[in-house]
Amino acid sequence: MATVVKNGKDRQAETRRAVRMMKRILVHVRGQIDERLRPQGVTTAQLVVLKAVQDEPGAFGAQLARACHMTPQSAQALLKSLEDGGWIIRTKDPVNSRIRIAKLTPSGVNLLGTAEKVAQVIEKKLWAGVPDSTVDAVNRALMRCLENLDG
Repeated sequence: MATVVKNGKDRQAETRRAVRMMKRILVHVRGQIDERLRPQGVTTAQLVVLKAVQDEPGAFGAQLARACHMTPQSAQALLKSLEDGGWIIRTKDPVNSRIRIAKLTPSGVNLLGTAEKVAQVIEKKLWAGVPDSTVDAVNRALMRCLENLDG
């Protein structure tokens, strides 16, 4: 494929197109995960928080909110629903009793295992026919975009 130097308007149109496609992919992936996991009574948003609880043992609401890129209020609501579902337990922090830390229950661990299998099937479908070198290039480009926005 030949590389074409684009003028400002063409580049802007292509970068906006890329953003729209990223959004469409995210919506499709999330929708498919939600659809497959609906029988378990869990949403993608809950899974994001559940995964953060797994990855950051002993974390509390505000830390989990930052890890999940959401507001503390959203994280608290999701933590409550996960607790009500029996997927986590929250206990008082031994150092600061005003803080409640979250921990996965065995059913939470099982749910994450199921969700991982579902995600793998969807990701395999998403990336079918895309060479590893292209996936690597996409990851590098997206990392640069995130750095641009964060910096």
